This record gives sequence, structure tokens and C-alpha cells, in this order.
Amino acid sequence: MSGLRVLAVDDLAPALDELCRMLREAPEVGEVVGASDALKALKLLQADHFDAVFLDISMPGLDGLELATLLAKLSEPPVIVFVTAHDGHAVAAYGIGAVDYLLKPVRTERLSAALAKVTRLVPSGRRKSSPDAMAALPVDSGGRTRYVRRDDVLFAEANGDYVRLHTRGGVHPVRMPISRLEEYWEGTGFTRVHRGFLLAVSAVLELRSDTTGGLLAHTEAGDVPVSRRHARDLRDRLLEAAQRGQLGSTR
Repeated sequence: MSGLRVLAVDDLAPALDELCRMLREAPEVGEVVGASDALKALKLLQADHFDAVFLDISMPGLDGLELATLLAKLSEPPVIVFVTAHDGHAVAAYGIGAVDYLLKPVRTERLSAALAKVTRLVPSGRRKSSPDAMAALPVDSGGRTRYVRRDDVLFAEANGDYVRLHTRGGVHPVRMPISRLEEYWEGTGFTRVHRGFLLAVSAVLELRSDTTGGLLAHTEAGDVPVSRRHARDLRDRLLEAAQRGQLGSTR
């Protein structure tokens, strides 16, 4: 198991199921455990370690703010993110030490931003992360999950809350903002060439001009538009790759 170990707490079953689903789809997360009330959550936290707790506030009995106050006293407290339908508790939540405050219904981009904060705060020694946890991404299709290797991706295209991974074998949608994928794949041969495109430098076969004089990077999976602000950086990267004998290499 790699990634963050997360506890999700909500007394409403549909909300808990949806939050657990979204967390499981997040590439930063390795394991998700759900709890239907604060007391169950407290017992789980006393018996086991979690990197983060995504916590509802309005719950019967012990509420989320009270639970977070108790957790803050632990020797190695988990990172707290509140998930609530009410915006009136934000000051109290941040006062307890929460790193983020998400309003329901939770949007993918906001959850991704919260997880980025959690990842920065969790010591690497506490995380059960592999040296290269993002070398493959899970793709759900027709009730099945398959994994697309990063080395097989020629370019990624933004598509709303998703990115479309273009490979020689087809196109694979993954629920993730392209900005987050760029962070994960930074330093692995990918570069942002357009607001909506992330390109594997070694996949470029040639640069072309389109009918309006714009720049296109040609790959085996199609042409990728290159914005003017990214053109020079791409040319420099292509030159470096050519000098290393990596240009047009098989991915």
C-alpha cells in the first residue's frame, strides 16, 4: 500500500460513501477507512495510525470540532481537514489547527488542493509511500480498474475535472486536474506546453506549424498545441533530449 492513510468521518451514510469514493480515487491516498460517528473514529485513531482525518462537523454526540480538539492532544496527531455543509465554523476549525475547510458538495479541485496541503505536512517517514508512487495511474472503465503506465503516456489533455492520457493504444480518462498531474510528473520527462496539455518530451517526433502559424508538437498519438509562452522552453528541452539521445525514444 502506498500513499496517505486517511480516515473519513460523517454520520450521513451517503455523504460518507461519496467522500470515501473521492478519496480513494485521489492518487495521493493509499487507504481510506470510514467511520459513521466521532466515537467510532476516536476508537479507530486510538488503535491505529492515520495520516489525515477528513471530518464532518455537525454530528450527534461528540461533534467534529470536539473530536479535533481531542486529536490535537495526541503525540502524533493526524492532519485535520473539515468537510461540512456549513460555513459558519471556519474560524473555530482553523483555530483548532485544521489545514483546510471544505464545503459540501466537495469539488474535485478543492479536495485535491486539501490533499496537497496534507501531503506537505505529513513527514515522509510517516507515509507509506513508494519511491515512485505515480509511475502508473488507475483508470476505471466499465466497473473495472486498469493501470496506465506513465512511460506509455505521450501527452495528457485537460478535460474538466479529468485528464485524458493519450497513449499509442488509446485514450484513458483519469479524474484529476492537469495541474496536479503536472506536479506529480515534474522531473520525469513531462513539461507543460499549453494551458490544457502536458507533453512527454521524448515523445516528440517533430515540431510543425498549424494553418494559423501556431506551433504543434507531433507525436504518434497526435499533434499537441504549444503556446507561445511555452515554445522556447520546449525547444530547449528538445535540444537537451536530442543531445542525450532521448528524442523520439520509445516510451
